[in-house]
Amino acid sequence: MTKAVNARLDKLLSSMGYGSRREIGGLARADRIVLNGENVNDVTRRIRVTADLPTRITVDGIPLDPVAGLVILLNKPAGVTCSHNEAGPLVYDLLPTRWRRRDPALSTVGRLDKETSGLLLLTDDGELLHRITSPKRKVSKTYRATLSRPLNGDEVALFASGTLVLKGETKPLDPAILEVMSPTEAHLTITEGRYHQVRRMFAACGNHVEALRRERLGQFHLPEELAVGSWRLLGGEEQQLIFR
Repeated sequence: MTKAVNARLDKLLSSMGYGSRREIGGLARADRIVLNGENVNDVTRRIRVTADLPTRITVDGIPLDPVAGLVILLNKPAGVTCSHNEAGPLVYDLLPTRWRRRDPALSTVGRLDKETSGLLLLTDDGELLHRITSPKRKVSKTYRATLSRPLNGDEVALFASGTLVLKGETKPLDPAILEVMSPTEAHLTITEGRYHQVRRMFAACGNHVEALRRERLGQFHLPEELAVGSWRLLGGEEQQLIFR
């Protein structure tokens, strides 16, 4: 947050998803909101909103979420959709209720298709979202692909050539890096985000992707200790790794 502003406490907490203004009042009456070490009695009071606010307010003993610029790392499972309103399980269903209520709302940073798992970011920071997804930035994305049949042997050169044209398109793909791990497994690093790009690249070689997981965004790797379906907040230093 670049400039401090004053805001009504109940309105602020409501916009951050902690409940309606009436519910915020109930939290205060139950001594569940603490500001600067003291229970809050009047939620209509105006407070100064600064970057250190999460260190000064707790709700149920837990420090307040970032007021703005919330960035969430999710280890997305296969079978859930990056959408707010499609049928079936959604990535937002995996998050705490308060995050799903935030205004402005959280959005996924790009999309992983329903059956692709792995590293997914969600944020309410529109500037960060644009920096990562802008084609001009060419932020790299690395996927681990499990294939239905052995590689032909010419895919490394073909993907690196910058000449591969996907079915239904006319513009060649940018060069991509293929690292072969076994006859049926490989890491593929791309800098574009075309529709189902990784799956279509292998399809162009007569192969089929059986499982796909995103493991890296820029120089930020999906932590091995983060279980599938789990999430955590992404710190500022980690965010900068994306652009290195």
